[in-house]
Amino acid sequence: MTLVLVALGGAAGSVLRYLTDRRIQQWRDSPFPFGTLTVNIVGSFILGFLSGWLLHGAEPSSVRALLAVGFCGGLTTFSTFGYETVRLFLEKTRLYAVLNVVVTVAAGLASGAAGLALATVIWS
Repeated sequence: MTLVLVALGGAAGSVLRYLTDRRIQQWRDSPFPFGTLTVNIVGSFILGFLSGWLLHGAEPSSVRALLAVGFCGGLTTFSTFGYETVRLFLEKTRLYAVLNVVVTVAAGLASGAAGLALATVIWS
């Protein structure tokens, strides 16, 4: 059953990632990967929130499988982040490459911490 939950969550997260990325990149029309940045920040917040919920007594196995591992795993994407950073560097938009790394890491950590803090406030 766990495998099915991970697969369902991953499928939903992957489709949402693709649609979000395409929509944001069309809207922004920039070489900077705003779509990937957005899904990684949102996914970090959701995972932080879920982690806080799980730490405060939520049913860990099914929630973790469906939402944390499946959905957030499908929604966020380290491989695309890495690829887009290298692409920016090779296309001689090095400032964008550096900004992508700095903003993604800082915003992802802050977003995850914010999600964890919100869950702590709600369930403490």
